[in-house]
Amino acid sequence: MPELPEVEVVRRGLDDHVVGRTITSVEVLDSRSLRRHGAGPTDFVARLVSRRVDGAHRRGKYLWLSLDDGSSVLMHLGMSGQALISDADAPAHRHLRVVLDLDDGRQLRFADQRIFGGMSISETDPPTEIAHIALDPLDPAFDDAAFVARLRRRQTGVKRALLDQGLVSGVGNIYADEALWRTPLHYARNTKGLRIAEATALIGHVRDVMTEALQQGGTSFDALYVNVNGQSGYFDRSLHAYGQEGRACERCGDMIVREPFMNRSSYRCPTCQPRPRNGRW
Repeated sequence: MPELPEVEVVRRGLDDHVVGRTITSVEVLDSRSLRRHGAGPTDFVARLVSRRVDGAHRRGKYLWLSLDDGSSVLMHLGMSGQALISDADAPAHRHLRVVLDLDDGRQLRFADQRIFGGMSISETDPPTEIAHIALDPLDPAFDDAAFVARLRRRQTGVKRALLDQGLVSGVGNIYADEALWRTPLHYARNTKGLRIAEATALIGHVRDVMTEALQQGGTSFDALYVNVNGQSGYFDRSLHAYGQEGRACERCGDMIVREPFMNRSSYRCPTCQPRPRNGRW
């Protein structure tokens, strides 16, 4: 699933190509991509036609477009969603779901192979539907000290905490593993036992690895994760832990291992990130 850097790359593309444009028409090719818009496709179309896009924003992994009537278009990419800017006469994407025609003759196309993502219209800007999502480490208003205090009050594995979007948003499996390797911490270390210095270093490394990934266009392991122009990121070449099973740790030389974690995988160095005695699994 795309994480914060990949979603921020898309947001920047929308900011460049969609903000200031007026939506002239809308075509819904698959209503499943509007399942979060309870009023249905007809209402979705009627609410968008002739609206001007005034801003492109992100909260964690959610995107939204501010509209000139005070409402907003909320978008989540899910596992395979793509927000693409295309010329109107460009060949249609195989998994095209929704098309927004813009007044400059181009289109904002929402494609989604697995249809876990989607679009909806919120009455408010920002959308109240994502008010429960925490700030992310790249947000200027993010408070490191408050995060550390909240983290250390919990009793859970540190990686589980990083993936909790109510505590800190935008962090997924890839960047959690990378930040834990950099700190270094085992993914099952009990947050209650973390020292302030460890927790502070951890959120600093989360921010650093996301910033570096953003500079490289995000992490793309397949053709699903692309920017608005259909281009893949290349941060996967800079990963130290995630996906590196059987390769030498760049810090100590031991072999990176992969272990099952919450129906997915965690990658760590057995020497740098030793198994904790009282871990929270």
